[in-house]
Amino acid sequence: DVQLVESGGGSVEAGGSLRLSCEASGDSATAYCMGWFRQAPGKEREGVAIIDRQGTTRYANSVKGRFTISSDTAKSTLYLHLTTPKPEDTAMYYCAAKDGSWCHFTADFGYWGQGTQVTVS
Repeated sequence: DVQLVESGGGSVEAGGSLRLSCEASGDSATAYCMGWFRQAPGKEREGVAIIDRQGTTRYANSVKGRFTISSDTAKSTLYLHLTTPKPEDTAMYYCAAKDGSWCHFTADFGYWGQGTQVTVS
């Protein structure tokens, strides 16, 4: 099992910046792919950014050029740096991880954190 704990959420002004963190523990070395997803009230959950063990990243078109996903293997921590956030980025942000060799937004992520709220005003 992999346990994921997010932190760093909060309120931020549009155009500001915020960094989310996700600390992984347990059998985190088996997690081939990790990513960030978000869900706004009344909307479906959507993929924001993912990264595989080789460092290959994918971003949702809505955040490309504004958000950056990165990982620190030594700290078993995943990050999402939000720059120039917009009010429409307001959502609960979830960290997720999966085993296996396929890393895509539509893949079956078996491990999820409890979420951290981001509010942009």
